[in-house]
Amino acid sequence: MKIEQQPNERVEAATAPAVETSGKDFLWPLAWFGGLLVLCYWPVLRQLVGNWMEDEDMGHAFFVPVVAGYIIWLKREQLLALPWRTNGWGLMVVLAGAVQLIIATLGVELFLSRTALLVSLAGCLLYLGGFEVLRLLAFPFFLLLFMVPIPAILYNQITFPLQIFASRVAEVGLTVVGIPVLREGNILELPSQRLSVVEACSGIRSLLSLSFLSLVYAHFFDGKPWMKPALLIAVVPIAVIANAGRVIITGVFSEWNPELARGVFHSMEGWVIFMIALLLMVAAHQAMNRAHQFMRRGKRPG
Repeated sequence: MKIEQQPNERVEAATAPAVETSGKDFLWPLAWFGGLLVLCYWPVLRQLVGNWMEDEDMGHAFFVPVVAGYIIWLKREQLLALPWRTNGWGLMVVLAGAVQLIIATLGVELFLSRTALLVSLAGCLLYLGGFEVLRLLAFPFFLLLFMVPIPAILYNQITFPLQIFASRVAEVGLTVVGIPVLREGNILELPSQRLSVVEACSGIRSLLSLSFLSLVYAHFFDGKPWMKPALLIAVVPIAVIANAGRVIITGVFSEWNPELARGVFHSMEGWVIFMIALLLMVAAHQAMNRAHQFMRRGKRPG
């Protein structure tokens, strides 16, 4: 009798379901790791927020962690329902982030030090929850990249071509409306004054903000997986053309009254152009949806 019962017990033990740990059991470890990250990266975070306050190109960055946190909050039920499994590779990613921070600090490289925080955060999530948790949080995690300023070397490579493009379009536009203009690089010589298309007028500010808003807009208002990258690509020409239009309007108004090319009116003009660019983004989204529906109807048999 004992000999027959022992195999049965072994079979029952082998076929017993594995115990899965829910996300609720990891709330305290998450809080603990989060506190350690904030403590270790406090100088980086303080300098990063200070950069948001000083750099007008990063005005959207204040909303990035708020929006990412809200998206995570909406996914809370899915996160708690997932089977959280610790993954040792996460500690290696955290270590890689720490090494990146040390190298960036020694080399005074701000971009590397700030992205090291994201690397360490990804490592903590991977260690505590595994790849499934990291995959579920991939989109809000990607949004966090928009709170990190572009590296200076890349920023200069982007802004100067945008300045030249805006200057060329403004030259053509002002000539069409009857205002004589002579362009030298990013300098526009008008009959009454000289306009300089500086970095702030390159369009990089609206390009960054529109790129972030396009991803958020597609996430909340369109469930198709291809819409996010498609709308992100679409906002690039929208932002560039809208900014070139702003330069043309500034040139026209400055010929009427030079004070309209600076100060409060110039800032208000930028907000109006940005809102127009937002409307164009929505229109592009609607156009892509209609084209998608038309193509689907065309593929139906009969």
